[in-house]
Amino acid sequence: MTNCCSHQHNPSQKQAQLEPLTQAKSVANGVQTAIRIQQMDCPTEEGIIRKKFATMSEVQALEFNLIQRVLTVTHGEQDLPTILEAIRSLGFEPELPDAGGKLAKAETPQKPLLPLVIAGVLALGSEAVTWFGLPHWAGAILAVVAVLLCGLDTYKKGWLSIRTGSLNINALMSIAVTGGLLIGQWPEAAMVMVLFTLAEVIEAKSLDRARNAIAELMALAPDTATVQQPDGSWQEVAADSVSVDDVVRVKPGERIALDGKITQGQSAVNQAPITGESLPVDKGVGDAVFAGTINQSGSFDYQVTVAASNSTLARIIHAVEEAQGVKAPTQRFVDKFAQIYTPAVLVIALLVAVIPPLLMAGTWFDWIYNALVLLVIACPCALVISTPVTVVSGLAAAARKGILIKGGVYLEQGRLLSTLALDKTGTLTYGKPVQTEMTALGTMPLGEAQSLAISLAARSDHPVSQAIATFGSEQHVALATVENFTALLGRGVQGQINGTDYVLGNIRLIEERKQATNELQSQIEQLEKQGKSVVLLTDNHQVLALFAVADTVKESSRQAIAELHTLGVKTLMLTGDNQHTANAIAAQIGIDQALGNQLPEDKLKAIQSAVEQQPKQQKIGMVGDGINDAPALARADISFAMGAMGTDTALETADVALMDDDLCKIPIFIRLSQRTHRILRQNITFALLIKLLFLVITLFGIGTMWMAVFADVGTSLLVVMNGLRLPRK
Repeated sequence: MTNCCSHQHNPSQKQAQLEPLTQAKSVANGVQTAIRIQQMDCPTEEGIIRKKFATMSEVQALEFNLIQRVLTVTHGEQDLPTILEAIRSLGFEPELPDAGGKLAKAETPQKPLLPLVIAGVLALGSEAVTWFGLPHWAGAILAVVAVLLCGLDTYKKGWLSIRTGSLNINALMSIAVTGGLLIGQWPEAAMVMVLFTLAEVIEAKSLDRARNAIAELMALAPDTATVQQPDGSWQEVAADSVSVDDVVRVKPGERIALDGKITQGQSAVNQAPITGESLPVDKGVGDAVFAGTINQSGSFDYQVTVAASNSTLARIIHAVEEAQGVKAPTQRFVDKFAQIYTPAVLVIALLVAVIPPLLMAGTWFDWIYNALVLLVIACPCALVISTPVTVVSGLAAAARKGILIKGGVYLEQGRLLSTLALDKTGTLTYGKPVQTEMTALGTMPLGEAQSLAISLAARSDHPVSQAIATFGSEQHVALATVENFTALLGRGVQGQINGTDYVLGNIRLIEERKQATNELQSQIEQLEKQGKSVVLLTDNHQVLALFAVADTVKESSRQAIAELHTLGVKTLMLTGDNQHTANAIAAQIGIDQALGNQLPEDKLKAIQSAVEQQPKQQKIGMVGDGINDAPALARADISFAMGAMGTDTALETADVALMDDDLCKIPIFIRLSQRTHRILRQNITFALLIKLLFLVITLFGIGTMWMAVFADVGTSLLVVMNGLRLPRK
């Protein structure tokens, strides 16, 4: 049982507000429309809607998100009014997005408590009549009035369930309570309906906690922003109305309303709401800021880069909402199980009511009563609702830690990761090489050779050249004028300084110029084994100097790899660098295996090979930037995008997006997956054991309707609350 029974039809809503064809999205085979149905939050309603639409040619595809109560329908361009009318015919009220494309908030309609309180008093009164031996008719009247006061909604929905051929708890409870009244169990039948209704109110509030996980993300960004006006003044306006390129001012302690780049001022920004980073990040002119993050100290102005509806936070919210609609394997199993389980229990109840009296000389009254007890405990909703609640809680917990998971299937499969492949540049290293050493090799003084090399390097945009130029700039080395500058693709650069030709290039270029010696090649090989890239300065006669450059390893990389090994995950580094450099970096970080000289197609082959060699129950992951590593990411069972904050491609292509560059988020993801799976197993096992226990004690004639409703209510509440534990960890 769950709050699949806690909704109310609201016919007072104006139809005109529901009909405009807003937010229709064109797809390959028609138009896709998102429809909010406040009365739809249980597989029971999903089954009723599916059965209704099964014979309608206007409906091409259906997607259900029960937690957010959203039905997405793919249909023909002119078919929406017919679809809305079909939904209304089931007693549901469809709601379309407003002009801004936003759906109304998923809310649980509040049942008035006064009728429930009065019904409870009357049910107790019926019990008192029995206790004190008063006339039975008095107890019967009190019981019937109590049932009508709190149970009419249950009867209405039960009848709809029976009429559409979709058995649910409303139908089972209606049959059980009616049967109890007919066999004279007045007080018990009334109290079962009261407790059932009360349990729905309690469960609705529990489930709202899971539903509000997305609302909490939405609340991170403020509704207003202080925007510069054409006359230079500052005015507070609605964040939704701010345009791209507008300038926004942020005061200390304020939340940032939109994505943008700082144009004036500096501050430390707490990005934990988006990235999960524990420490504030220093920001200055040119740095990006993101909606939902918190300005800590200084005041600054920033230029808006995207509209509020397309901010990083908005895309995160959209991705999590979509992920809620992607059923995890356990959830798909439970839904299929429930489709078989409920009719099976109804058949068992009928057999319990009929066979003992006919074949075993049992008492009709007793066995009919036992059958009614079975119907009360039969509801599979404790099973069905526990899985989406747990998965949504896990998705929300991950989002708070800066981990964006694109579906419950990846959350559940993360625990099965056996091998993780990682791109090097930008993933394990910063991707910004720095100069580590320089050595004079010829007759020219080192300082003079350095000045020449830096002068050439400053004209190149290659990362190695930029590292040498940056080092020189930090040392305040004066630059010489370079003439006839030429970039030599894949080899280096050359230019003329003070009338002399100089070349700054790799060993391949030096070999082509026939200036490489065995001693020089040996020296370069030793540096490459240390993970360094080497460039050499030469004139037309000799090699003048050697410069070594290395990419710097992130401190978090070593910790992340160690934690992955603790979790039993093997690691594989894939890089375009030479094998010497690959081995050196792998040794520094603790990587199990490294493959160098990897082009995109080579990385794809490496992932393909790993997938084919692993047992089916184990999964292969790939970490990259979401762009250059796209083929390998697509082939991996679970793909991770690094530095996804503000990166459209990463958010769209990766199964899991890490909202900062911290690899340590992957062990957190795996542990969260393990906890999620553990809670799912706990909920399913507990619910099934309670059902089985009551089946046994009822067959032995021990179970009562009171016991059954308390057990069912308790089971549902416990599995929901157990699933909601994830965000607190």
